[in-house]
Amino acid sequence: MTGRARALLLVLCGTIFLEGADVAMLGVAVPGIRADLDLGTGTAAWVMSGYVLGYAGFTLLGGRAADLLGRRRMFLFWLGVFLVFSGLGGFATEGTTLVAARFATGVAAAFMTPAALSLITTSFTEGPERTKALMVFAGAGAAGFSLGLVIGGLLTALGWRWVFFAPVLFAAALWAAAVRLVPADPPRSASEGRSFDVPGAVTAAGAMLLTAYGVVRLEHGFEGSPTTVAVLVAGALLALVFLRVERRAARPLVRLAILRRSAMVRADLGAALFVGAFFGFQFVLTLYFQEVRGWSPIQTAFALIAMGLDAVLAPTLTPHLVRRFGTARVAAVGFALAALGYGLVLPIGADWPYLALFPTLLLAGIAFALVYGPLTVTATEGVDASEQGLAGGLFTTAVQFGSALGIAVVTAVHGIVAEGGATRVEALRWALTVPFAMASAGLALALYGVHRGRRRALTAATRLPAVREPSRA
Repeated sequence: MTGRARALLLVLCGTIFLEGADVAMLGVAVPGIRADLDLGTGTAAWVMSGYVLGYAGFTLLGGRAADLLGRRRMFLFWLGVFLVFSGLGGFATEGTTLVAARFATGVAAAFMTPAALSLITTSFTEGPERTKALMVFAGAGAAGFSLGLVIGGLLTALGWRWVFFAPVLFAAALWAAAVRLVPADPPRSASEGRSFDVPGAVTAAGAMLLTAYGVVRLEHGFEGSPTTVAVLVAGALLALVFLRVERRAARPLVRLAILRRSAMVRADLGAALFVGAFFGFQFVLTLYFQEVRGWSPIQTAFALIAMGLDAVLAPTLTPHLVRRFGTARVAAVGFALAALGYGLVLPIGADWPYLALFPTLLLAGIAFALVYGPLTVTATEGVDASEQGLAGGLFTTAVQFGSALGIAVVTAVHGIVAEGGATRVEALRWALTVPFAMASAGLALALYGVHRGRRRALTAATRLPAVREPSRA
């Protein structure tokens, strides 16, 4: 890898670090924002949910836009949009402005992140070089989220507005470096420039937005359930319309044949289950530390930083394991460690010492290092360069929906059990069954992938022509 390639990778990893840190920092700052701006509970929740809605709703479109409109163009433009609206959030004086800014920031991330991922998969040769780059990329995202918790706590102590202004400074530095390092987009023919599938884009964005909104509403449990069901059904119907549009389009936004790549589909589903379990578990543990143990946000952030071990292991250990054992087996081991870790804390008590939770935090961090990077490789491996943005968009969409679903279901289960008269600890125990179940389902899916890989290898071996021995006549 040349020096320029390393510098490009550093910039692209900086964007995924920024995205992860932005989410984590805001999670720590929301209580301070709510108190300072006198926000209601619903508005405060939408400060986080607005970002998720924008991100999940437009990621698929963002990934394909990178393929069709240019990866460099999309990356630089939307990194600039991310910078502008993050700054706008810092100047907000009312909840409506803040929620709108967070929604726009989420939309920017939905276009920026798949573009960054596709720049990696098209700039680095498929094989060990690309695998190493993707592992570093995955580690940077994990580091952003784990370190963002601590950084957010420190910045909130100075004033919650710094949680928005600090990303502006970082994004500006990344943009200046990216202008010099990101390779130019290849020239496109006139027919390609006129071939953007507008009906597909509109129906895809509408279906994703409705589904994302329905998933976010799941956190309310049975409250408003008719509306939630109606929104999810509307999203499903619009998704069917999208599929019909794509079948008839001369140049579809999404070539539906790509969904026949079973390994890619398993990787996307596995990522949704794993990330949903990871963030759901982290959310429950945050409630435990702050509501049961009475810890401050900064104490909670430092307690959870052990999960950031993946930032070290992903770019160092995981590539070696993948080269030796393959992505499917490494991911399966990671899912097994995650399920084991979440299972260990199912009987959590009100006075458990931190050391009793520490093994699960370590196992969760190691599992992330073993699962996320290999699934990223599998989701983009063997895909033509012209569809790398689409593959990255599909993977990122799965990740975003998974995280939203994990947190929403955990919140719903916790709320339903608590309303039934259970204690806080009992409600948290029930909520912890969600990440355990998601990780277990992911393990079953990963083991199926290992089994499929073995069957393909055996089939290929039996089809090899017999080796003829030389004639001795």
